[in-house]
Amino acid sequence: MTCAAPQFLFDFGSPNAYLSHEAIPAIETRTGMKFDYVPILLGGIFKATNNKSPAETLAGIKNKREFHAVETERFLKRFHVQPYVWNPFFPVNTLNLMRAAIAAQREGVFEKYVEAAFHHMWREPKKMDDPEVAMTALASSGLDAQKLFARAQEPEVKATLIRNTEDAVARGAFGSPTFFVGSEMFFGKEQLREVEEMVMGN
Repeated sequence: MTCAAPQFLFDFGSPNAYLSHEAIPAIETRTGMKFDYVPILLGGIFKATNNKSPAETLAGIKNKREFHAVETERFLKRFHVQPYVWNPFFPVNTLNLMRAAIAAQREGVFEKYVEAAFHHMWREPKKMDDPEVAMTALASSGLDAQKLFARAQEPEVKATLIRNTEDAVARGAFGSPTFFVGSEMFFGKEQLREVEEMVMGN
């Protein structure tokens, strides 16, 4: 087995990042390797790489959106995960949510925060770019949302998110979900199979 822990570069605004998050625990159990979650700002990556969201890139292209739906259905069956509930407020500006993810790392509540933020984006979707809505939702999940959002405004927290995002682009990332196993990059939830194979040394 390879010794490189797989990295998961994510933004809460990506439904495919949510589905990846749901699939990862079973992969961790099978491989015995924990994924290293790395918060990035998808808007920053799009700007740096001149990329756009699938909502834009799939628009108006015959058969592409339909295939994406088939591909997602295959993923749900393969990894035995529940589909997301479409967020009616999409696209959601995730800047504060992603900064608060960095703050949650510093506060020692990162895993709980990630679970809660994904839940309120894609299981019980809310307008998570409204600070009051977001803080109420996160507080209902047992987090000190006010403290996290206050820390999200600290210069070092902001700088860390920028650094994570710039590092991701420098390593080749252009969207989310992106995975790294050592220097090998994988893009998209469908490549989790390849990530698992590489972690297992296949």
